[in-house]
Amino acid sequence: MSHRAAPYDEPERDALDPYGAATHAVFNQPTELADYNLFSGDAALQDGVARERGGWASNELAALGARLGAAETLELGILANRNPPELDTNDRYGNRVDLVRYHPSYHQLMRLAVEQGLHASPWTEPRPGAHVARAARYYMQAQVEAGHGCPITMTFAATPSLAKEPELAKHWLPKIHARLYDPRNIPAADKQGLTIGMAMTEKQGGSDVRANTTRAIPIGRDAMGEAYELVGHKFFVSAPMCDAFLTLAQAPDGLTCFLAPRWRPDGTKNPIQIVRLKRKMGNVSNASSETEWRGALAWRVGPEGRGVATILEMVAATRFDCMIGSSAGMRMAAAQALDHCRQRKAFGALLIDQPAMRAVLADLALEAEASLALTLRVARALDNRASDLREDAFARIAAPLGKYWICKRTPAHAYEAMECLGGSGAMEDSPMPRLYREAPINAIWEGSGNVQCLDVLRAILRAPQSLDAYFAEIDSARGANRALDAHFAALKDDMRDLGDFESQARDLCDRLALALQASVMVRSAPAANADAFCAARLEGRGARNWGALPKGLDLAAIVKRALPR
Repeated sequence: MSHRAAPYDEPERDALDPYGAATHAVFNQPTELADYNLFSGDAALQDGVARERGGWASNELAALGARLGAAETLELGILANRNPPELDTNDRYGNRVDLVRYHPSYHQLMRLAVEQGLHASPWTEPRPGAHVARAARYYMQAQVEAGHGCPITMTFAATPSLAKEPELAKHWLPKIHARLYDPRNIPAADKQGLTIGMAMTEKQGGSDVRANTTRAIPIGRDAMGEAYELVGHKFFVSAPMCDAFLTLAQAPDGLTCFLAPRWRPDGTKNPIQIVRLKRKMGNVSNASSETEWRGALAWRVGPEGRGVATILEMVAATRFDCMIGSSAGMRMAAAQALDHCRQRKAFGALLIDQPAMRAVLADLALEAEASLALTLRVARALDNRASDLREDAFARIAAPLGKYWICKRTPAHAYEAMECLGGSGAMEDSPMPRLYREAPINAIWEGSGNVQCLDVLRAILRAPQSLDAYFAEIDSARGANRALDAHFAALKDDMRDLGDFESQARDLCDRLALALQASVMVRSAPAANADAFCAARLEGRGARNWGALPKGLDLAAIVKRALPR
């Protein structure tokens, strides 16, 4: 008896699929970007650290880069955001505890950051390149997870303000500077390492802190300094489990800065009560809260009525860390896109070799490198400002410019990088949604875009030498790129009359920031990258999307330089 031939060949059976039930094989899928070195795999970072005089830290940075790029460390960032903090206002017996519980992964990341000195190293180990080396460490750690950077930044930024009060400095700074992380909810006297939070804004004012209504009532002097009781509220207090908070309140002579401990020196709880935790789109691992201050003990920092002036250096430090954090977000987004596209094929070729995709990847890489280059240049200015008046003047204008521009550019950059991964990039088991949700945060926190632009104007009006220092910085690249020269000449001309600066603030600050990035790129980046950046950003092509680059650029070289592994 004859049998009709089967319409298809019988698949071969193997030990893993003895019944031939497998539906498909998994192929043409990238491997996870993990177990790589965040320092030695980042040419722009290595070059920038050496250029800005932090090269002495390269061996330590390479060791840290390997640790942070390890799969188990990257997993900590995933877990810390998958398991957000929870608030217990009272214990089971009804006692007020105001306890925020974090996932263990968050504490592991905090411990790593403190052990690496991200919270204090330029203050405890000052040397040429100290801010540059710290910025590089922070930049790599922020690629793992952004949220825990908030209390690290606030602790770092507190030192300049607290150092102005001898009694507070003596009691608090040694433990603030210690490389010991202790998350326990106990008095500061019983701990060896402390973190500092900030509680500045209120419902009615936001960035306009002069509108604050929290009252500060003098109660006399104690071992820490001039003591007050604070009564009022704070609408946004990040990291409420810090050991003390710098805050602003209305004293008899006006708005004043204070340090309020979470526990009083006598071991009783200071009545800073958490109302609720904020539900944020990003920065999920880090708790942010609303609080009420019911006669909370605090010590004055700086003179009464000089609260804003007292916190200026502190604000400058937090804004600088926003630059670092957003640059880190761009680097991780670009690295994910690049690594995916070097492994994924479509229509017969690797995505990275296809001209349209190569242009997008090159554009993302250019933006990330220029942001990092400007950030490290500002870090060098911070290193030098105490001994170099021009560097101090430059930092006054470059920091708000950088915070404004880099943080503004990050959300669109994150989305474009996500699109490079296709549908997989939008899935929650990909790192891209977290990067995307995180991207707008730094642009809003520590003064949003208009606030930064107005701070640029204030810097120019109050310290005209800051604009002179800015012009000198750009002028040092004169003749290296025609597009930059033309952009700078037009910009200088438009800056002659600042009478209408506020209405033109966005346009002028955009152009100021681009010129600054371009000048750093022209003086330091490979020719292919510098030429491409100037051509794409300065030659007046109008509204454009990522990847809409001019002809004749060496995109392959740009992409190759940016590959993370």
